[in-house]
Amino acid sequence: MRADVHHVADGTYLVHGSNTNWVILTEGDAVTLIDTGYPGDREQVLASLAQVGSAPEAVTAVLITHAHNDHLGSAEHLSAAHGTPVYLHEAEVPHARREFLHQVSVGTVLRNGWRPGVLPWAVHALRSGGTAHVPVTAPLPFPGQGALDVPGRPVPVHTPGHTDGHCAYHLPGTGVLVSGDALVTGHPTARTEGPQLLPDMFHRERSRAVASLDVLADLEAEVLLPGHGPVHRGPVRDAALRARERAL
Repeated sequence: MRADVHHVADGTYLVHGSNTNWVILTEGDAVTLIDTGYPGDREQVLASLAQVGSAPEAVTAVLITHAHNDHLGSAEHLSAAHGTPVYLHEAEVPHARREFLHQVSVGTVLRNGWRPGVLPWAVHALRSGGTAHVPVTAPLPFPGQGALDVPGRPVPVHTPGHTDGHCAYHLPGTGVLVSGDALVTGHPTARTEGPQLLPDMFHRERSRAVASLDVLADLEAEVLLPGHGPVHRGPVRDAALRARERAL
């Protein structure tokens, strides 16, 4: 199996899984993996590591933007099989342990089933493990403020709204922003392309998600790697403000 891997900057790769993206950061022989797709994307996750010349045992850390199943899918597998630490914002740690689940409900999806793209997306999500129970046994909060001491030196940026502990990851050295679901460029249920928020049903608190776009607009970056949709090149400030205008 080959994965859809795109080299977007020095040591930085965006991988398109089945409706969800993840990011690989390389530094010598070591790797940071940001997000891990659906549970059903595991073979693609492993293939993407091989395609950048790495392996699961070389992953120094898994960073999670937020603990929805389409981003958390293989985190516990990598932790259990290789001892890889899994880091999230402290507010997202209990979510990753599944002490609670802040994720769009089946009922909400069904009530929105008349919207274009929702039912095909829902079928795919179910087949890919979107409702599977995939808690992380021992997720960790970030050890401190500022850049993390892992390959790529990503800086967590708290961007709540989609979930309480959602984090983007800023790579100042390469001008890249890994935005997770705080800012996307497309989704099977979206009616437009380009920088935008996900449809309202996916956000825990839409007003906070809109406010978090202002946080992203203050970051210096020229390459946007979203949780859903293609890479976006150009000032992230402009992308975030465009998404904000669309959301109002």
